[in-house]
Amino acid sequence: MKTTKSLSPVQQIVAAHRRGECVGLYSVCCSHPSVLRAAMRVAATYDTVLLVEATSNQVDQFGGYTGMTPRQFRDYVHQLAREHSFPLERLMLGGDHLGPNAWQELDATTAMQNAETLIAAYVAAGFHKIHLDCSMRCADDPEYLSDEIIAERSARLCMVAEQAAEQAGLPAPVYVIGTEVPVPGGEADLAKAGAVTAAGAAKRTLDVHRKAFMDLDLHVAWRRVIAMVVQPGVDFDHSRIQHYDAAQAATLSAFVAGQPGIVFEAHSTDYQRESALHDMVRDHFAILKVGPAATFALREGLLALCRIEDELVAAGQTSRLMQVLDEVMLAQPKHWSKHYPGSSAEQRLLRRYGLSDRCRYYWGEAPVAAAVEKLCANLDAREIPLSLLSQHLPEQYLEVLQGLLATDANALLEHRIGRVLAQYARACNRNANAIAPAEDIAPAGTASAIC
Repeated sequence: MKTTKSLSPVQQIVAAHRRGECVGLYSVCCSHPSVLRAAMRVAATYDTVLLVEATSNQVDQFGGYTGMTPRQFRDYVHQLAREHSFPLERLMLGGDHLGPNAWQELDATTAMQNAETLIAAYVAAGFHKIHLDCSMRCADDPEYLSDEIIAERSARLCMVAEQAAEQAGLPAPVYVIGTEVPVPGGEADLAKAGAVTAAGAAKRTLDVHRKAFMDLDLHVAWRRVIAMVVQPGVDFDHSRIQHYDAAQAATLSAFVAGQPGIVFEAHSTDYQRESALHDMVRDHFAILKVGPAATFALREGLLALCRIEDELVAAGQTSRLMQVLDEVMLAQPKHWSKHYPGSSAEQRLLRRYGLSDRCRYYWGEAPVAAAVEKLCANLDAREIPLSLLSQHLPEQYLEVLQGLLATDANALLEHRIGRVLAQYARACNRNANAIAPAEDIAPAGTASAIC
């Protein structure tokens, strides 16, 4: 039997939860540097592990939409950590929705071959937490995939992961399984969101996966399955939120309480009330995924900074960030057009304000990145009046007023993002079970801050 010291930080947290401690793990699914810097500051403030996850369409062997392979993403996140003195031993990397997700238009044979290469690349790069997700159908699959097919494909990918870790001389990864997997990044229409997973369905998922693993002699790997993705009754679309209802999830929660060594992983927990996040951890939804809510806060912060810029900078010298962003989104509509219905006016509002935050796909585009840089340079060259901070960034204004937060653009922006992520840290940290004021986060620009 493994000792606690031989377990990874992720395994230690799951083990502590299963011992009855009110502790969980939050996963930041984002590649934006401002979000990651804010996440590092939050993890330092609340003394938590920082789990950063890359999604299969975001980072893959071909570069994904970020242009980064798994190895490049690892190096990028590690460099940010070094720059801001965040200890690498408290930083864990995970891969989300790893499987044929990005190649659903291909036949299953080709899609799974790509998925095998994807899994091997993630594991060889040191990604420790691996979500095996074969729940999506490929071009020549039947309309509905059986649990058996999903489990067999997941076990096949697990075998590839085990071999990749051994060949790279790395610790064996931990796994997340599941068939009732919410759509990555939120629903196009909340009416299509799934109901709470039935306990019987969860049991069947667990049973068929166990059998698939045993059939491939993956007995040791099965002991490293730490979580199962289910639908706890939380989701969101571009304008609505499905909030957690503990009573509706009670039977499902009771089921996992009787399964040794595993917890539930909850996707699409963005925009939940903080009290609900605490309730979810208590109810064994002990791994909470957050992504769009963090980039939504990023966009809110940037828009507020643009409003301040408009007041301080001559019209011809402003960054025009929000206009540039919309121009790029209109020129490259593939990331939002299927998600945002309605008239052109309605789509315009959703492109900027939609909760699914499809604009997160565009921050790395060269014209948008250049506009962000110009915005920050414009503001950092001037002293922002307190009155404008109070008007457009009131939460940050209060911190500045007390001398706890610097007024440079990045400090203000990261503080706003950090307020969102701090809710997850408080819900998951055994020493912060009570709901504390969001201002308790160590603000950017102070001696106790990481960045």
